[in-house]
Amino acid sequence: MKIRLLHIDECPNWADAEVRLRAALDELGLSDIPIAVELLATPEDTIGTAFAGSPTIEVDGTDLFPSGGATNDLACRVYRTPTGLAGLPTQEQVVEALRARVERS
Repeated sequence: MKIRLLHIDECPNWADAEVRLRAALDELGLSDIPIAVELLATPEDTIGTAFAGSPTIEVDGTDLFPSGGATNDLACRVYRTPTGLAGLPTQEQVVEALRARVERS
């Protein structure tokens, strides 16, 4: 499993997304899987990624939270959470999305 956390410099949520992602991997017994954190500085940097706004968690080349398509706009992302829209998914959402991904593998 290859995991990348794609973000832009101006995004205030990417560091918390990395913390939640690492905690989710640990919870699922996947502590040995590295997270590649990648800064996207230009629209060209998004080419070949599943970037859908910052932060995007990409697993094996696809968005862990599919939202209708990739973008080359260097902008922050909004996620639907149980408590409303937020700049990153909840810890539980990350765990559940990863668990579902592992079960499909």
